[in-house]
This record gives sequence, structure tokens and C-alpha cells, in this order.
Amino acid sequence: MAIDGKILARARNALQARRRRKEEMLENRLREVYAKSQTVAEIDLRLRESMTRLLGVALGENSGAEIEDIRQTNIILQDNRRLEVVKAGFSKDYLDDNYMCERCKDTGFCDDKMCGCLEEIYRQEQSSSLSNLFKLGDERFENFSLQYYDDRPSSETGISPRKSMEIVYETCKEYAKKFGKNSMNLFFNGAPGLGKTYLSACIARVVAENGYSVVYDMATVIFAKFEDAKFSRTDNLEDTRNEIKRYMECDLLIMDDLGTEMTTVFTISALYEIINTRLVTGKKTIVNSNLTIAELQKRYSEQITSRLEGEYQVLTFYGEDIRKKRNAL
Repeated sequence: MAIDGKILARARNALQARRRRKEEMLENRLREVYAKSQTVAEIDLRLRESMTRLLGVALGENSGAEIEDIRQTNIILQDNRRLEVVKAGFSKDYLDDNYMCERCKDTGFCDDKMCGCLEEIYRQEQSSSLSNLFKLGDERFENFSLQYYDDRPSSETGISPRKSMEIVYETCKEYAKKFGKNSMNLFFNGAPGLGKTYLSACIARVVAENGYSVVYDMATVIFAKFEDAKFSRTDNLEDTRNEIKRYMECDLLIMDDLGTEMTTVFTISALYEIINTRLVTGKKTIVNSNLTIAELQKRYSEQITSRLEGEYQVLTFYGEDIRKKRNAL
């Protein structure tokens, strides 16, 4: 699984912020206890002095007995400290400086591998980064309803939109559940308002929660980033290049609303680069469009549409705009 460097940096910053908040809380507690017990303050001073003495003794020869004496004294001081904390009206562990995660000692890594505590923050940051996709907040498979799709058989296919969408739904659900290096790429097409973006969000949520890196963006935004990088149209060129790197290297890229952008030689070239590079590197992509493959072929090159036909599973969304139906209820 690819780790998104941008998301990881945010996760590590979030972990550091948690540590700082914990340290600030402990400092506030310490001042609170000192205000009620001068004895605790005096004990802490003696503990600091003993640590200084310990460092000095450790540099000398034949210091074993003295080190043990200091250690025993510290144990007694710490026991007395807890007793004085309780006398001051606090719990005995009120000033204990325990790690938030004993496994990694709050570093976020164990033996050069990401610890579970940092992985959890990473997943939270991953979900946060997909906020543009999670517009409603309820984008989960269990919240997707087929009731808005007509159950009357279509004159063209002989199958009702509801039955067709049930197949699409089950395919997406299974895709998200089993997502991995052997997964297919997906091409969603159909009229606006039929759930393409919603089901993309459902997939993204499950895949991200399973630890994979997911990046979502509108096709117009993606192409604009490529243009900015190509022609140096931005003051933050490095950031823009890093965004493009995320598009190329994430485990799952969701490109929404392909076909709404102005088609130029440059956008055709950029689209080919995205699709072909991700195919070659084994990265998975979901492309959403209101256009069919045949309609896309009129706008883009045959190289692009042949890859969409041959390397993507095409899922067509049927029915009438369900947003209008939902708003009418």
C-alpha cells in the first residue's frame, strides 16, 4: 500500500500536537498541585538534583553502589510524592507522565514501521482530505437507497433501472471490500444525478479505512494542476508538483466529471499520461463521466478510449435524476 506523504506529514503533525497538548496539561496540573503543596515542589527539586548527581556518578569508576543508593532514594521520593499529591486532594496518578502509546513511546513508529496509533491518525487525516467527496457526511453503502430508481422494465434493455442499479451497487460494494493490487479500474458513466459521485465516495471511505491512499478530485482541477506545473503558472510550483505526484502514486485515484473540462491538445495529453502511467504502475483509478465511451472517443484519442474499454470495468448508471426525486419527498 502506498503511503501518501502529504497525509502522513499531517498525521505526524497531529500526533505532535497531541503530545504538546498532553505536556501542557501536565504542566498545568503541576502548577495546580504546587499551589496546594509546597512539599511536592520540594520533592521534585530533590528528584532533579538526584538526576544531576546520577549523571556525575555514572562517569566515575566503581560507582555501582552509589548508583544503587541514588536509585533507592528516588523510589522513596517518588512514593512520598504520590502520597503528598493525594494529601493535596488529587488522585495518586494525577502527575504521572505516562505515554499515550506504550508501544511506540509516542514516536508513531516501532522498528521503522508505522505504529497503530499513527495509523489511526493517518486514517482520520485521509478521511479529512476527502472532505470534498464526503459532502453529505452519510456516504456509506448502507445509506444508499434503490427506492429512487424506477422498477419498471426499460423498453431498451428490458431491465428496470432499479435492477440495473442493484447490480452496480453490489459491484461497487464488493470492489471496496476486496480492494487491492488485483482490483480492476472502474469507469462510471450515466446522466447527472444518478449516484456516480455518491458510490465513488462510498468506495473511497471503505478503501481509505482499510489503509490505502485515496485521492479524489474533479477532472477540471486535475488538468488545471497539470497546466500550472507545465507552464509554471503558480507561485507554489513545488506544492503543485507534489499534488500531481499524489495523483500518480496514490493507491486509488477518483477522477470526477470527466468531459466537463474544455478539451484541448494539452488535456488530452494529460489524461493519457494519467491513465497510462497508472495502468503501467498498477495503480487503480475510478473515472466518472456523464459521457459514454463512444461520446468520449469523439473528444479524446482512441488510445485513451481503448484503454478505458480494455482495462476498465464499465458500469452504466440508469434512471432519472434521483436528487430531484429525493428533494421532492
